[in-house]
Amino acid sequence: RCVIKELESLGKALYGAKLIAQTFQVRNCSHHKNPVSGSTCLLSMIEDGNPHHFFIATQDQDLSNKVKRKPGIPLLFIIQNTMVLDKPSPKSLAFVEKLQTNQLVPEYQKQSIVELKEKEGLVKQEGVKRRKRKRAGGPNPLSCLKKKKKKTQDGQEPSAEKKKRRKRKRNR
Repeated sequence: RCVIKELESLGKALYGAKLIAQTFQVRNCSHHKNPVSGSTCLLSMIEDGNPHHFFIATQDQDLSNKVKRKPGIPLLFIIQNTMVLDKPSPKSLAFVEKLQTNQLVPEYQKQSIVELKEKEGLVKQEGVKRRKRKRAGGPNPLSCLKKKKKKTQDGQEPSAEKKKRRKRKRNR
């Protein structure tokens, strides 16, 4: 709402941008009675770790620099009529790496797991490798081919008039 109010106050020069902004879903912000600038409103909506998973699309360098300082917020901008998703900021990469290291099993727990497996006899021996058994295969596919019809002395196949073929009835 604050962005639309700001676009209205800037006049006819940004009328097209206002129409585009109105086509998107309008989110309620905490300052809808006394609106603030658009960039301040957007920054206030992505506080507390971006709980609604918003993307920020802006051409404003100040706003994009402030967004890059916060981890986990995707940034979009436009270059020559093309929307570009900016690469993750160093803060975002560090945040993800920290999350991954916290989710992994600590080293002391890994050692205790190995010890418990050894006690139970579940550890695989690396030196012993089993050979794969060969299974009996099917018949040779070349031996399953239909026999070729013999040709008569004239070089032609036996006449089809002598043999009557049965027609199959189709069950419907």
